Amino acid sequence: MKIAVNTRLLLKGKLEGIGWFTYETLKRITEQHPEHEFFFIFDRKSDKEFVFSNNVTPIVLSPPTRHPFLWILWFEYRIPKLLKKIGADIFVSTDGYISLKTNIPQIDVIHDINFVHNPKQLPWLTSWYYNKYFAKFAHKAVHLGTVSEFSKKDICNSYNVPEDKVTVCYNGSNDEYKPIDEEEKQKVRIKYSKGKKFFIFVGALSPRKNVDGLLHSFELFKDKYACDINLVIVGGSLHKTEAIEKVYSSMAHKDNVIFTGRLENDELSKVMASAECLIYIPHFEGFGIPLLEAMHAETAIISGDSTSLPEVVGDAALLCKSTDYEKVAENMFKICIDDNLKESIIEKGRLQRAKFSWQNTADKLWECIDIAIKQVQKC
Repeated sequence: MKIAVNTRLLLKGKLEGIGWFTYETLKRITEQHPEHEFFFIFDRKSDKEFVFSNNVTPIVLSPPTRHPFLWILWFEYRIPKLLKKIGADIFVSTDGYISLKTNIPQIDVIHDINFVHNPKQLPWLTSWYYNKYFAKFAHKAVHLGTVSEFSKKDICNSYNVPEDKVTVCYNGSNDEYKPIDEEEKQKVRIKYSKGKKFFIFVGALSPRKNVDGLLHSFELFKDKYACDINLVIVGGSLHKTEAIEKVYSSMAHKDNVIFTGRLENDELSKVMASAECLIYIPHFEGFGIPLLEAMHAETAIISGDSTSLPEVVGDAALLCKSTDYEKVAENMFKICIDDNLKESIIEKGRLQRAKFSWQNTADKLWECIDIAIKQVQKC
């Protein structure tokens, strides 16, 4: 079979959540299925590190897709012509976007549909595109993958898609996330937290991640409790960060907050393993990879209790409402003073993390692809 794959998010040094899903699944799938030929379609110059095996042919298809109008051009005009040219049997997309103008079987992975519930959290043109096209993509695809039971139910209910059309492909964690010794932790504290212990948040600075709520919670914590600890925020600015900037500018304890920007995995894994606790309280989440990374780094977790988060953390976290800032602050204090509680959370994380792996993710995605292969073979 000739299997074409949308790999436009495989960007060297810039892999984010969906990019890591794409990387980890396709690396395994292409190596484990040499009987098939894969065409990786990039929208800019590709890197040889993404050509995982001899059965992968990279193709660069311009223009780079940085704007909704370019998404339409790429997926509705450029992709169909390319699929016809290479004689593709199947098209696979791991970032939610497929083409409405090709009749070959397509497999689509939609990670979450936050934009349906919170359209104003995105730039208006991006929100327009997602809400106009993604329901059509869900019905056009032969089969869908998603990353949690929560997202599966949300997609099925919002788009009127039958449940047997959607397979849950849980995310995994990079192998670099693991515990480190105290000497290494101290080096990280000196580099990122002025030598002090710290809480950590990891994620894009966007409204759905509730970073403004996290800052408000940390301010309450510092006002109420005498704990000499910092907050390290790891992640790049995405869009609509006005609320974050407003809260931060008004903080009395802003000197205890450190924004690192985006960090590469080899560095981020050490920072995660050095933190006293990951605080992750987004308003909406399709999975929440940092939760799993914290479990592997053996870092305690304070988590929100909505959307996919309880499904991912199980009992391996202190759960609270994302908007209950007093409770978040109280949980921060508990982590600071109760080493037995912290170790109990970490131990539960060792058990919970065993439920997720990138190999399992790849196997589940292959089940989706195999549905399309069987459809082609019947024709």
